[in-house]
Amino acid sequence: MRSRTPDRLCAEAVDLARTAAEEAAAPGTVGEHVDAVADGDRVVTHLFECKEPGYRGWRWAVTVARASRAKHVTLDESVLLPGPDALLAPEWVPWSERLRPGDMGPGDLLPTEAEDLRLEPGIFGGADGADGAGGAEGVGVAPGVAELADAEDADVEPGSPAVQPDTTARGSIAAVADELGLGRPRVLSRYGLHAAADRWEEAYGPKTAMAQAAPANCVSCGFLVPLAGSLRQAFGICANEFGPADGHVVSLGYGCGGHSEAAIMPKPPRPAPPVIDETVVDPLPLRPDRAGGSVEESGPGEEFGHS
Repeated sequence: MRSRTPDRLCAEAVDLARTAAEEAAAPGTVGEHVDAVADGDRVVTHLFECKEPGYRGWRWAVTVARASRAKHVTLDESVLLPGPDALLAPEWVPWSERLRPGDMGPGDLLPTEAEDLRLEPGIFGGADGADGAGGAEGVGVAPGVAELADAEDADVEPGSPAVQPDTTARGSIAAVADELGLGRPRVLSRYGLHAAADRWEEAYGPKTAMAQAAPANCVSCGFLVPLAGSLRQAFGICANEFGPADGHVVSLGYGCGGHSEAAIMPKPPRPAPPVIDETVVDPLPLRPDRAGGSVEESGPGEEFGHS
């Protein structure tokens, strides 16, 4: 049973504990004596401040002890331990849980688990043309994928992604299955489909600020490229290079100011052609004469007898 009161001789061995801590630590990183804690009968741990950069709140713990009826204190161990206010590293998390969208780069491999809920076995045609439903054991894996998935440091073979392996002859059942997307070992499950739909709707859905301020929805936009399959009823791809969602999957309820019918500008009015009137002569106004009548005003030079 641990004694609450530290042994007197062990508690007084501060210099012995400090010397042991200084031997284990870097020079000048052992600080003041903090406390002496009883770990048992005639066993005491001395705590010293740690001044090592990056170890704020850590303490050097040096344990000393003595034998029964002995007056000589001996050194047990010295170790660096975190204190109650120590700066600690975050808890270790597996790489599969640390991965975030956008973390993958060229040459990175992201193996999927065999029990990934986002995938389910697909339907694919065999070499003899017979269709079959692939179960958990019947799911085919492309050559080399299993080896690359097991080796974390596997090298990526050079080559263009556009170079695809040879397929079966066109017109066979297997070729038709490939064209319909049924030749894949695994396909998206209902859970994976719903998870993707929720993710896309959160990014480019009707509840976003952009959609709330849009003049119309994407369902009536000419830049919308519909998707195939069941997703066609709710999503499409934006093809407006000036829109905020260009190249992204958008909900049909999404919208932005780049809607194709948002503001059709009318053609500017054409100005009327200029009218030039050089052939019409305005009549001269009448002026009263001295006799009380009126005569026509003379033109320039006529009043003075000029022709």
